[in-house]
Amino acid sequence: MMMGGLALMLSALSCNENPPAGSPETDSGNRQVIRLATTTSTENSGLLERLLPFFEQWWGAPVHVIAVGTGRALNLGRNGDADAVLVHDPAAEEAFVAEGYGINRRLVMYNDFLLLGPKDDPAGIGQASGPPDALKRIAQAESAFVSRGDNSATHKREMTLWKAADLEPTGDWYLEAGQGMSATLMMADERGAYCLSDRGTYLAMRGKLRLEPLFEDPEALENPYSIIAVNPAIHRDANYLGAMALVAWVTSPEGQKIIGDFRVDDAVLFHPLAVPPKQQGDGK
Repeated sequence: MMMGGLALMLSALSCNENPPAGSPETDSGNRQVIRLATTTSTENSGLLERLLPFFEQWWGAPVHVIAVGTGRALNLGRNGDADAVLVHDPAAEEAFVAEGYGINRRLVMYNDFLLLGPKDDPAGIGQASGPPDALKRIAQAESAFVSRGDNSATHKREMTLWKAADLEPTGDWYLEAGQGMSATLMMADERGAYCLSDRGTYLAMRGKLRLEPLFEDPEALENPYSIIAVNPAIHRDANYLGAMALVAWVTSPEGQKIIGDFRVDDAVLFHPLAVPPKQQGDGK
């Protein structure tokens, strides 16, 4: 059950609330569909499939998920084509809010990025001293590397790491998939190449992959996710009530507990950030 205080607050907000005239999408109960633009990792990992049905049952309206890279997700918010965004690029999120397109940004969860590659590790990144050194080794060996190349948060983090290594990757060994995380992983796996992946998507897919985590640094490669409501002062048709209900729910003890309990083969994919573990699911 939803915790009492949050339920009362949102019930009061939604009292006699109907979708605005001309609303493009409503469910059979006449409550407006919530359009969530999010990164592919939240969908590819299976998290949203586990998390959203609980919210939809409680709120009484479906969530329409648009899974793209973080850059595209934020642009959907800018254009008024989403009601909320769930993304993982802190600098881009701060700009989105500063520009006035998003409000009520809340931290939700985190995991980390991994450098994956073939088991024999031809570039020797398993012995690297840090992420820049790992990429230098790949470039020096001209070992195949598959980048997402899609302006996603993962792609931008990868480019930040190349910059820290004082390198600009070019050559036949450097490939751009231009696709989401799962497609990039499959392409890298087929080619026996290195790639950067969020831990959640890798864990969800590792049964299909030969790639292995060869370099890990949870602190240096931390990957936080935030949810942001689209500003109704800019986009008057935005489903702000639904967006704020979603923001409130995924950061509530109940939502955070579902995120923390979500596992694949007993491996934790995401760690909650909004609520301390001892408060998750206790209704307080």
